[in-house]
Amino acid sequence: MSDATGSPPQAPHPFGEFSPTTLADVLGRAQVMDIGIRPLWPSIPRVAGPAFTVHCPPGDNLMLHAAIHRAAPGSVLVVDSGDLNYALAGGNVCAVAQRRGIAGFVADGLIRDLAEVRASGFPVFARGVIPIPGSKKAVAPLNVPVQCGGVTVSAGDVVVADEEGVVVVPGDRRDEVLAAARAKQAKEDRESLDDWATAHRARIDAALRAGGYEG
Repeated sequence: MSDATGSPPQAPHPFGEFSPTTLADVLGRAQVMDIGIRPLWPSIPRVAGPAFTVHCPPGDNLMLHAAIHRAAPGSVLVVDSGDLNYALAGGNVCAVAQRRGIAGFVADGLIRDLAEVRASGFPVFARGVIPIPGSKKAVAPLNVPVQCGGVTVSAGDVVVADEEGVVVVPGDRRDEVLAAARAKQAKEDRESLDDWATAHRARIDAALRAGGYEG
């Protein structure tokens, strides 16, 4: 059975319940992509899934086009390109990826046909949009470690992305980070705004005193 897009239904990923903000607090700055990797349309849904990694040299998009036929449903395609002159993908590529159940693209590069992608509801996080496509000549291995948004991403790492940013959970820390995120979220859910404000004031005042502030 498929949904309205033709893609097979996917069970929610365990990390999908957590904002990148919560995960960033657990993981630290090194696992958060830079602000240039951003959602390309408003109110984009949160994406969470295992990374399927792709390297495309500047001006070429062959391996991304190959990856959409090879990545498992639920995967997030993470693309290392850094190219700001040619598009890695367009509306048809995104539509086929969506039909195959791929959760979304996180690309250190550009796409085109944004209106089509937005209309289909396919989540894309990238550096921007340009209307001219790259060539399809450069063959490279898939699922090798890549750099995307300043973060090293390996196949099987968990990528979580929404309007707050993009966070990468290393695969070998998955259980540890999931437990820490659940504990942090549970603590925050139990805490009222009044409780938070009281603790926050005490923490800030202590920091001011430690720095010699007397106001």
